[in-house]
Amino acid sequence: MEGRVKQVENYQFPLAEVKKQLDKARNITILTHLNPDADTIGTGLGIYHILKQDKTKRVEIVNASNMLPQYLDFLPSFEKIKHKMDFEESLIIACDCGSIDRLGFDLENREILNIDHHESNQQYGKINVVIPEYASASQVAYRLFQKLYTIDAASAACFYTALLSDTRYFTTNSVSHEVFEVAKELVDLGADPANVAFNFTQRRSLSSLRILERALGHLRLSSEGRIAALFVTQDDILATGARMPDMEGIVDYARSLATVEIGLFAIELEDSIRISLRSKSVDVSKVSLDFGGGGHKVAAGFMLNQTTLHESIDTILKKINELGLLHGKS
Repeated sequence: MEGRVKQVENYQFPLAEVKKQLDKARNITILTHLNPDADTIGTGLGIYHILKQDKTKRVEIVNASNMLPQYLDFLPSFEKIKHKMDFEESLIIACDCGSIDRLGFDLENREILNIDHHESNQQYGKINVVIPEYASASQVAYRLFQKLYTIDAASAACFYTALLSDTRYFTTNSVSHEVFEVAKELVDLGADPANVAFNFTQRRSLSSLRILERALGHLRLSSEGRIAALFVTQDDILATGARMPDMEGIVDYARSLATVEIGLFAIELEDSIRISLRSKSVDVSKVSLDFGGGGHKVAAGFMLNQTTLHESIDTILKKINELGLLHGKS
């Protein structure tokens, strides 16, 4: 941890380059990734509020997915999020997105400011502000933009929400003194921890509980209880009326078992299988990268095509064994 802290302290933000890029942009499009979570939405909205202070610029915030997590509708300007880009020529600011394809738009020949914290980030921007040692993309965005702009209460609320979500309420191994310092600063700037906590914990949909029940009912243990796999079928999704945001966080139940080192959650979609991996210490991003995905050491994900649900789980278990993740080879 000490080494990580020193790395972060020594990080040199490309302030001059970012300021030049922002100053010359008359139109700005903030993009959040497909199947959005609180970090990408909170980071995007935080930047949106900062840049809207400049009345000489036109700013839009866009997500290509049809569905947004409705529990985040308390965030300032949540209703401003669109599903298509209206600016044909604009600076793109990508939030919390490791690869350009996960933004969901054709961005060929577009200038991109890439703000992220995924170690697997593909550095696809003209300017890349990527700090894997940070706990959330919002932490990166806050530390960058506070050096260039005034951070208002609306931006602080959005950034704090993203930080709280990506640290799983300050419980992940990415939590450090710096994380708590950022959280304190954001609260001092106007973020309301009680309001954020209420919206995170007291607004679950009925379908989210019903799909969780189905997933837990499919629990499958392997490797002497060190791997737990949960899954939901298309029938489960149709029967419960669950949407993708309703399934966020289910994978953490798999990891929470005392004996488990790696938790896996598989969602059967119409034409593919969506996989989420979580671990307590081993590097599951190695599995994800082998299947064309990305993520962090203890949290990663990817999609599998042309395979069945159970074949997918078997394939992943085999890959975990091949990589020796549970045998000290990681």
